[in-house]
Order: sequence, then C-alpha cells, then structure tokens
Amino acid sequence: MIMRDSEKTGDYNKIAMEISRKYKGKIRILPKVPINSLDDFSSLYTPGIAEVSRQIKNNDDLVYELTGKWNSVAILTDGTRVLGLGNVGTHASIPVMEGKALLFNYLGGVNAVPIPLNVKNNDEFITAARAIEPYFGGYNLEDIESPRCFFLLENLQKQMDIPVWHDDQLGTASITLAGIINSLRLVNKKKEDVRIVFNGAGAANIAAIYLFEAAGFKKENMVVIDSHGILEPEREDIDSLMLKNPWKYHIALETNRERIRGNTDNAFRGADIIISASKSEPGTIKADWIKSMNRDPIVFALANPLPEIWPQDAINAGARIVATGRSDFPNQINNSLVFPGVFRGVLDARSKGVNFRVMVAASQAIADYVSDISYDKIVPTMDDLNLFPEVAATVARKTVDEGLARKTDSREGFLKTATEIIGSNRKIYKKLFNEKDGE
Repeated sequence: MIMRDSEKTGDYNKIAMEISRKYKGKIRILPKVPINSLDDFSSLYTPGIAEVSRQIKNNDDLVYELTGKWNSVAILTDGTRVLGLGNVGTHASIPVMEGKALLFNYLGGVNAVPIPLNVKNNDEFITAARAIEPYFGGYNLEDIESPRCFFLLENLQKQMDIPVWHDDQLGTASITLAGIINSLRLVNKKKEDVRIVFNGAGAANIAAIYLFEAAGFKKENMVVIDSHGILEPEREDIDSLMLKNPWKYHIALETNRERIRGNTDNAFRGADIIISASKSEPGTIKADWIKSMNRDPIVFALANPLPEIWPQDAINAGARIVATGRSDFPNQINNSLVFPGVFRGVLDARSKGVNFRVMVAASQAIADYVSDISYDKIVPTMDDLNLFPEVAATVARKTVDEGLARKTDSREGFLKTATEIIGSNRKIYKKLFNEKDGE
C-alpha cells in the first residue's frame, strides 16, 4: 500500500512540475469588460473613471458596487508552515498559494490573490495586512506556523472590518464538525454525551475544540494530547505553557474534567471519538487505543500525506467509522469542501466578519447536504459541485442573522446569487480552455 502511494505521489509531483514549467503559474488577471478599441479606455480609465472615484469618495459603501472589492480575497502567508514542508519561505510558498487561489475561483467563483509577506514578526504582518485591506472583501490566512497563527487570526479579526479566516484552523475544524455530526447520526449518540480525544494540539484541533463547544459539545468531555502527553492543569510544564502558548494553556484548564493524566493510553479508555491531527505516520494511533474505546468508535486520522493509522487497521481494531485526509479512502475530511462556500457567502453578504456560530451553520449545511449518509459517506466529495452555493447561502443568511452583513437577503436570494456567480465562472473556464458545455 505504501509503495503504491509513493508511486502515485511521484506521478503527481512530476505532473505538478510539468504544469508549472509550461504555464509559469496557475492564475492570471483577465478583463471583465469588453475592449473594442483604445477609445474605450476613455471610460475605463481616464478621464471618465474619475466620476466613479468621486462617487465612492462621497459614499464609501459604493466601493462594493463599483469595484472588484466585493469579490476579492487576499491569501496571506509568511511561508512558515507550508503543507508538510515546514518553513520554506515566501517564494517557495507561492505555488501552494496559487493552487489555493485556483480552488477559490473554480469552486467558489472568488477572485483570490496570493500575497506572501516578507515580515519578521507579528506586528509587521498585521501592519501589512491592514495596509492592503482597501481592495479586499476578505482575508484567508494560510500556512502560518503555530502558535503564531492564533495570535494573527485573533488580532486581525478584532482589527479588520472584513472577514478574516485561517483555513488551517477554521476550515479543517468546520469540515471535521460536519463529519462528526453525520457520524453521530449513524451510531445514534448525542453530542452532549460523547467523550472526544483530540490527539494533537495544533491549529486544527484547538480551533475544533472551540467550534465543537459552539455546536453544543461539552468541553469538559474533551481530552487533549500533545507531544508531551495529556493536557491537564497540574502538568509540570503548565506554567511555561502559559507564556509560550496561551491558547493551549487555556485548553489545558478548560478540558479534561475527569483530570485524566499519566500514560497516554488512559485518555482513550471509554472514549467515543478520536480526532487526530498529529504525526503523519501510520502507527501513531495504536490499535489497542481503539479497542479500549466505547461502543462504535469513531476515528478521524487526519494527518497528511499518511494517516496516523491505516483505515483497515482501525476497522480491524473495532472502529465503526473511519475518516482520513486522503482522497483514496472513504470519508475524506478536506477543508476544500468548506472555504469556497464560506467565502462566497461572506462576500455576497458583504460581511464584516465571521464567527463560530456562522461556522457551525456552515458545518451543519455540509452535513445536511449528504442525503444518503453511510459509514463510508459522512461528508460530500469534491465533485459535489452544487454543495458550494448551498453552503454560501447558509453562511450569507447566518451573517445577516448575526448582524455582520452589510447586504441583506433571504436564503433563497443568496442561493440564487451564489449559483449564478459560480455557474457563470465555470462557463468562463469552459470557454477559456475550449471545453464542451455538456454538464
């Protein structure tokens, strides 16, 4: 199995290099308006365009009506945690950011611009982000190391008047919640009762803990494991943790009501769910841990490129439902199912922000979209293209209910808008690349 996987990865690597050499990038800027002659620039640029600027000066909200701000997102990164590569720097982050921009555009109809930032510290990152805000309707933070990512997300959300999203935290947490919602339906358990072990205390799992709490799960029924063992208030490194990683410190205080400590094995006894975002190595999750869990164990082994336990090994150990981050196994937990629809929604509502209640609504919409749930299908797949306008409509309407939206509409109205924008964008793709309009 591992050999086949490495061969497949080798093929993908080779194709990625060939595409990059041929196209020299994955995105480009094209005009939206027809240009028939140079005289058109008298209206598109000077002198005519001055009237548009005058109108916006008199009514700042018109920037959303008269410019591309309404549909533009910046993908901000410092290149410190790129995929499984680690700190590769800003230049090496560009291919990944371009790929992300392509997903934004194809799945959500969003114009996303990669912006790698050469910054030395958090203050410089925030200053740069604030400085370039005028053109963008939202920010997606990407591939930023932990715990820095927590600080940047928290502070930018407070300081900016547009939605700020960190996909490694919020996107992964949202699709994980969607998968757990449907898993609990299948095993007939209630969210208020289940005990969850979070294996790994990085960006995705810490965000998931707070999102799950917002969705009605009990934080005291959660146990968190990091590289040093079980988190609990009396662990010997708790004081240093308060200074180094206050987000993890607060998790240590707020979870693990039973004060489970000692050997890591202790955390799994009687647990209902494992959500693991840790070491990308099969065997990280032990079969014996699963055997010690409550009836119908749910195992999410989300590390990439290799899960913490192979799905069949987890099933052999008694797991009822298994999910991974990979497309070649059932139940892929992929944040690409989340962010295109979320951003389509917040942009259509011209939202000032996004909170956990909006995220819960997005997760619920994704879970509900799967009409034929089964042990091998707890979330949609990437080719369920109608998912994205549905998520967008739910998110947009929820921002209205939360008082975050500048533009109001019914869910049906937002659904129509999102469907038209995404559909129109895909037609452009087909024309641009001479594809047939058959689907």
